[in-house]
Parts: sequence; structure tokens; C-alpha cells
Amino acid sequence: MPAFTTRFAPAPTGYLHLGHVVNAIWVWGMARAHDGRVLLRIEDHDRGRCRPEYEQAILDDLDWLGFVPDGAQTAAFRAGAHPQRQSDNTERYVARLAELESQGIAYSCTCSRSDIARAHDARPEDPRRESPDAEQTGEELRYPGVCRTRALDPALTLARRVRVEPNIVEHFDDQRLGPQSQDPDVQCGDFLARDRHGNFTYQFCVVVDDLDQGVDFIIRGEDLLDSTGRQLRLARTLGRETPPRFLHHPLIRHPDGRKLSKSAGDTGVRELRTAGMSAAAVIGRAAALAGIGSDGAPVAANDLARLFVQQL
Repeated sequence: MPAFTTRFAPAPTGYLHLGHVVNAIWVWGMARAHDGRVLLRIEDHDRGRCRPEYEQAILDDLDWLGFVPDGAQTAAFRAGAHPQRQSDNTERYVARLAELESQGIAYSCTCSRSDIARAHDARPEDPRRESPDAEQTGEELRYPGVCRTRALDPALTLARRVRVEPNIVEHFDDQRLGPQSQDPDVQCGDFLARDRHGNFTYQFCVVVDDLDQGVDFIIRGEDLLDSTGRQLRLARTLGRETPPRFLHHPLIRHPDGRKLSKSAGDTGVRELRTAGMSAAAVIGRAAALAGIGSDGAPVAANDLARLFVQQL
């Protein structure tokens, strides 16, 4: 049995970039150094933004870079429907959400982003307004609970929220950042599990997936740290008895602190590949930018374990 199961879970809303490579370095490096198992998952819950051509490009880049998942490999995703592709698992999410609705934990909500922004005396165009993407970056406004007690007819909207009870602090130990405490009610309030278009949200899908797929060590970027408390709460509500471990790794930036920008041509794997860089050189560059490799020397994907032997 593996010591743990983790996952690499890109969203096919664009092409693979160095930020993805950094996450892959951490995921595969930790797994290979500590007898872990890596699952590949395609997180295409947002059907409005995800594209099949992006998924195919991501699979091609993973093959070229040499990141080989355990169990189902990239060819299995190319072959058709797959249990680790979110868009192929709608029935599973529907069933899990129905469980929460039957218990009164999930409820219908007709509030728009503009409604929530106005409730906070913020303009609708405020970049902090609530959206599934904002939940991933921390740029969100707390939902004020308008529909919580309205007992709306479920036929009015596809949108569903999960109740977050107050005065419950979630405590967890991040494997890199140490002890953490989060109060989901203060952070976000009742959060969306499904939006008005019928898309299941990141917060809901990843909890269901990690539970059903046996993922017990979640390795991801620091930008998702704020999601952890609400995901632990939801996982426990769905019946998860043993919470997963978490490790939130640094993001990559320019030396002056600016985030790398794909629009500036300095992050896209496809562009670096076209420019003649080898796969090992791309991995080495990403590792150096993330503070993993000291000198940016080329590193093959199957040689990453040596960079992580001291991490656990």
C-alpha cells in the first residue's frame, strides 16, 4: 500500500504553464520521495470556460515533461469518459448534493453576484465579488445569508449553497506552513456548491472527488490555503472520518515580486517547448523559480525525489 495518495488536478481553462509545473514538481517529488501515489484528475467542472483542446494540450505537455501518474495514465483520458474527469461525474455530484439537501444542509439561492456586492455596499464590478473562481483566490465577499431562511422552491434555480454554521473554527497542520486556524463562517459564509448555470463549483467537486478517490494528502499552491477550512467542514459533513493532510507550496514570481504572466510569454510550457527548451530544462527552471532547485540546472521528472527527501 502507498504511504499516501495525492493528485495533480489541472483545470483545462488554458494551456499548461510554469505554475502548473511547480505544482507537478511538488506533487510528483513528494510522492516519489515518500512512497506516495499520484492520481491525475481533470477539473473541468466549469463547463463555460473549459475546452477539450486545452485538456488535450495539457495531456500532451505532461507526457512531454515526463510526469507519469500512477494508475490511469494520460491515454485513458484520451480514450473517452473517465471517472477522474469531473464533467464525466455529474451524477455523482448530484447524488452528494441531494444528500445535503435532504438533511437541510444545502438550500436554493437566487442571489446574484450583484446582489451580494450591494449587500456589502460594494459595486457589482468590485473584483472581490463572489464567484467560483474568487473562492479559489480568496477574493470573495462573505455571503450574507439572504436565502438561508427563505425556503425557496428548488425549481426556481439550479444554484445551491451549503450552510456554514457560526463559531466553529477548523484547525489543521499544514505540512509546510504549520498550525492553521480558519473560521469558514467569517471567511465566506454559506458557499456555492452549484451555480445558477448548473455548474458544480470547485469547492464542492474537489471535496467529493478527494473523498471518493481516496486522496489523503493534498499538495497545492498557497493561493488555495484559505479554502482548506471550508473543505474540511464539507468533507466531515459528507462523512469523511479521517481528514486529509495538506501542504501548500509557494507560488512562483519574478525577482521583483511580480507574478509571472503568461501574457508576457514567460510561463507557457508550449512556448518554452517551441523555443527549444528541453523538458528537463523547463522543470529545472520552474524548480529554481519556486525555490526548490538552487541553480536552475535541468532536472528530469523521474529524478525529482532527491529534491524532497527532507520535506516530511
